[in-house]
Amino acid sequence: MTCRELTELVTDRLEGRLGLLDRLRFALHLGGCRGCRAFLRQVRATLGTLRRLGAPVPPAPAVEAALRRAFAAWAPRAGSASRTDRPPR
Repeated sequence: MTCRELTELVTDRLEGRLGLLDRLRFALHLGGCRGCRAFLRQVRATLGTLRRLGAPVPPAPAVEAALRRAFAAWAPRAGSASRTDRPPR
């Protein structure tokens, strides 16, 4: 398993959604990769902090509308070439 594969599976692992083979591959990679062990610790710490914060507060309607416009402008258009640029600032 590569580091990239591991990072893509972290959420599934933490939520118990990996099969036996992927759990073993995950554990073997962690055993030899200090960077991925650090990444997993960071994800766990972030999740713990989010749980302690409680339920999210919904954004004000004007903020939500602005975010929706920004993301709509950033999202690739159907039928167009894929975009690799950054979202608008």
